[in-house]
Amino acid sequence: MKVAFGAKTDVGLKRQQNEDSLCADPKLGLFVVCDGLGGRNAGEVASRLAVTVIQKHLREACEVRTLPMIGKYSDRFSPQTNRLASAVRLANQIVNGASASNGNLTGMGTTAVSALMNGKTLSLAHVGDSRIYLIRGGTIQVLTRDHTLVAEQVRQGVLTEEEAEVSRQKHIITRALGIEEDVEVDLDEVTVRQDDVLILCSDGLTSGVKPSEILKAVQSEEEPQAASERLVSMANAAGGLDNTTVIVVAVKKLSDGTFWKKIWKGAKSGG
Repeated sequence: MKVAFGAKTDVGLKRQQNEDSLCADPKLGLFVVCDGLGGRNAGEVASRLAVTVIQKHLREACEVRTLPMIGKYSDRFSPQTNRLASAVRLANQIVNGASASNGNLTGMGTTAVSALMNGKTLSLAHVGDSRIYLIRGGTIQVLTRDHTLVAEQVRQGVLTEEEAEVSRQKHIITRALGIEEDVEVDLDEVTVRQDDVLILCSDGLTSGVKPSEILKAVQSEEEPQAASERLVSMANAAGGLDNTTVIVVAVKKLSDGTFWKKIWKGAKSGG
């Protein structure tokens, strides 16, 4: 499988600095979005550190096959997914350790969504409320579960989706990197197909732009970079209350020069 990607991060219209960080490394097949927790100290440091650690760990794993795994190995998932989980857990340890050892960084934390592609296997690992979407066959679905108070209440039947949207507590995170010495990382695996499109994003996008609008915007653009820039612009048009980061990844198995137009034609028509 070949991939093409576009990426964009933006401070938004209300924040003084951008606490989001991203990694797009097609050689590794790695894509990561981290969103430093607002209202806490050094969110930008936490997100940048997490991205760096995840990428470095996976690079080292490619060079040293016997590199120790961080955390418990799960037989439910492939070695690739377990390695991605190891990288996210290591990022948690490093961010937490930096927070504990430096008074200027005390309490810092970050969300993380990550995708690692190898052939047709897509490994997913995430913590927090940043998201990964899959566009396939003209539809969009979210591949991650928000780790927020209201999302948990919706899953328990305490709140409806509509009530959650207007709740004053909707941005309260229940899980993030760096807050505790250990963190539970949600894992999943997806078999990718030709013409699939993945979107990794921080909540600066999802808090103001609905999935149906994301789908329409991506389908209206010819290239991933244009799609990522359009989505960030839409987040700002919706108020730009937060930093927004978007990575758009398009999947195709082609060897000729018609890559761009064919992949986006497939994404629009459902293949």
